[in-house]
Amino acid sequence: MRITGLKSIVLAAGLLLAGAGHAAPPAATAPGAATAPTATAPAVTAPQAAPAAATAKPTDPALAQDGAPIMAPTAGIGQPVDGHLGIQPQVTKNGDTAHRFHDHILVPVITVISLFVLFLLFWVMYRYRAAANPVASRTSHNTFIEIVWTLAPVIILVLLAVPSIGLLQAQYKPAPANAITLKAIGNQWYWSYQYPDNGGFEVTANMLKEKADVAAGERFRTDADGPRLLAADNRVVLPVGVPIRLITTANDVIHSWAVPAFWIKLDAVPGRINETSFTIEKPGVYFGQCSELCGARHGYMPIAVEAVTPEQFAAWVKAKGGTPKGAKPAAAPATAAPAAAVANTTGPVENASLPAPTTTQGATANTAAAGTGR
Repeated sequence: MRITGLKSIVLAAGLLLAGAGHAAPPAATAPGAATAPTATAPAVTAPQAAPAAATAKPTDPALAQDGAPIMAPTAGIGQPVDGHLGIQPQVTKNGDTAHRFHDHILVPVITVISLFVLFLLFWVMYRYRAAANPVASRTSHNTFIEIVWTLAPVIILVLLAVPSIGLLQAQYKPAPANAITLKAIGNQWYWSYQYPDNGGFEVTANMLKEKADVAAGERFRTDADGPRLLAADNRVVLPVGVPIRLITTANDVIHSWAVPAFWIKLDAVPGRINETSFTIEKPGVYFGQCSELCGARHGYMPIAVEAVTPEQFAAWVKAKGGTPKGAKPAAAPATAAPAAAVANTTGPVENASLPAPTTTQGATANTAAAGTGR
């Protein structure tokens, strides 16, 4: 009896321990059940969305922190050179044509005419001086000479007009459909720029002052910014090899947007839009100024243009909050619909619309209740 009673006690104790052992796993799995939702909770997926948004900002090494491409000007290119005679090196087709027209046609023609007239003056002074002609000639006119000095200038002007009119026509040729529009707005005394084809964002450009003219901690001009009186705090950024449609206007008085390296000088008139087009052929930094007397600080309206590759220009546009021309802002919602459709193909056809909220909410780390609008 004692042995039987002892066995009963041992069996009861074993059953008690076995029950405690089976009860322990649920206690251990309860944290697991709590952690299962945390695996899909917003706390885990939300930090991952931040780097995704951060990657949208351009990381091109050619871009500065504010999104402006880092490019130093080249000496003698796109800026005046002390003691230099002639036209600046041109980086547009029209500018190159005008440069050759000036150097190979205009300068030789005016040189020959000037030397010929100077020779005639000296010859007349020597040949018809009083000592050699005690009795003055009474000749009043010469038909042959009069015909020559009338027809010769006409012929010269007609020959010069042919390339000149062609160049003038090219300067005002309408921009093609793929052109990027730059709107330059003159103000007293700074420039503001808009990019209508890239989201309409605006850039304001003021002249950078010298170090001695600014307070401590303020930005001042350096050699990397450009020459004195030509460096601007914000440069106009344009792509190379892409047609540019330049339109100008003003908010107060008449200004003029002029960049010698582009062979561009276009007046900015209040209440009126002027237009021209050009294509930059070489990357670089090019400077200009307002070329219309517009007030006391007329000489402090510099123009700084930075020509970059189309890829860098697109990255700069995105950094400024704009959109590259031709991009489709509605592409993101369009790609979300096929993703939902793929997720729905795993369920029955008649219930295809039911799993969609669950799939979308899982991607956005929202609970089912949050997606129902409650």
